Amino acid sequence: MRTDTPPASPSIFKDIDEILVENNAVSQDDMQRAREHAARTGESVIDYLLANEIMTREQLGKVIADTSEVAFADLAASPPSHNQVRSIPETLARSLRMVLFTWDEESVTIATDTPKRSMLKEAIASVYPEKIIHLAFAFPDDIDSAFTHYQDVLDHRVDKIVARGVNIAPQIVDAVMQEAVAMRASDIHFEPQENEVLIRVRIDGELRPAATIPPQLYDMVLNRLKIQANMRIDEHNASQDGAIRFHQGKETIDMRISVVPTVEGEKAELRLLAEYVKDVTFDNLGLSPRDQSRVHEASQKPFGMILATGPTGSGKTTTLYGILKRIKTPEVNVMTIEDPVEYRVRGINQIQVNSATNMTFASGLRSIVRQDPDIILVGEIRDKETAEIAVNASLTGHLVLSTFHTNDAATAIPRLLEMGVEPFLLASTLELIVAQRLVRKICQNCRVGRVVSRAFGEPDVTLYTGRGC
Repeated sequence: MRTDTPPASPSIFKDIDEILVENNAVSQDDMQRAREHAARTGESVIDYLLANEIMTREQLGKVIADTSEVAFADLAASPPSHNQVRSIPETLARSLRMVLFTWDEESVTIATDTPKRSMLKEAIASVYPEKIIHLAFAFPDDIDSAFTHYQDVLDHRVDKIVARGVNIAPQIVDAVMQEAVAMRASDIHFEPQENEVLIRVRIDGELRPAATIPPQLYDMVLNRLKIQANMRIDEHNASQDGAIRFHQGKETIDMRISVVPTVEGEKAELRLLAEYVKDVTFDNLGLSPRDQSRVHEASQKPFGMILATGPTGSGKTTTLYGILKRIKTPEVNVMTIEDPVEYRVRGINQIQVNSATNMTFASGLRSIVRQDPDIILVGEIRDKETAEIAVNASLTGHLVLSTFHTNDAATAIPRLLEMGVEPFLLASTLELIVAQRLVRKICQNCRVGRVVSRAFGEPDVTLYTGRGC
């Protein structure tokens, strides 16, 4: 969940604390604590309410929208596509702060952070004549994120940077990162080829070519990445791992970077941990109501072990952090040992694995159990020693959450037994195994349905396919 205060014009947040209480979005007691915290720390009331999950960003948006007598457009949850944004001329969109949100044959809904602006509907009518116009409130930072689609496509931007020949490496790195965030990518790949370096981004699980750069410039680009990630720039024959923190406007994006030597040169891969990834909570993981109830029940127990299984990149750690966000309270001590720390969460004590200082999963977990924890998250169970310590920790009054590399839930049990975990200990501690995959979802705005007849007198069913907005 995003906990940064969504910036807005002063008129929107004027007397927002009274508005929230009047709309029963926040209790008087919670608001009083928020005001005291704001007076003591200098943070805003909204910062406190969001960070402590007293209200969600969606609830805040709906309250603000209601005061403006419009709907709420959650552009973070339903980001507009490239074509969607560019359907409004850039000058007009930026001057009136508006983005196309939804549309059909008869009407359009325009998201804006200034829904009360005079003459707004008249200006929209010039772009969408003969359409019924609806307005919706959107947070200003989401509007700004959507505006990045007005930038040149990455390949053209890179060509312009190379042609200028000034400060090339930093500009290319920034351009690639900005484009990846705008496209809501999960990964960036820099792949040396024989005659060029291919840049690809993973969006919705699929890798897409984004740009190419001349191989003679790649060393500068790679060194730029290594310096940002505190890697050795003189090491070219060994793999290296690091982390980068990238700032785009008011948004901070944490990136995990891996560099490995290939026959054509060093390949770099960046995993993006932007707000659109961090926004995931227990309630929007996509679990069915039955499975959500099962996970919630297991997470409420004071001890035991919960495992998330699935292939690399299937969102196991995201699932566990969704659970942690639900169960962490000021009354419990939550500690994690991870490699690397992917999500930085307030109120959780997080430890980074570091082989140089002998901080391994096993040694770190052994130290954690002496830190009076209530809940422990182990980034991954990789070996017998880590498995045994995790099992013993769950036996001695700790709730242990961890990821485990198996393709399904059932395989996790024989794998743990093969590692040397005693069957009677496993039976006493293992509460739940979650097996998961990531799937792409059809856009709710452009989907097309078709009715399919079923045999044996079963009722017809409507199936949907994406039209491709």
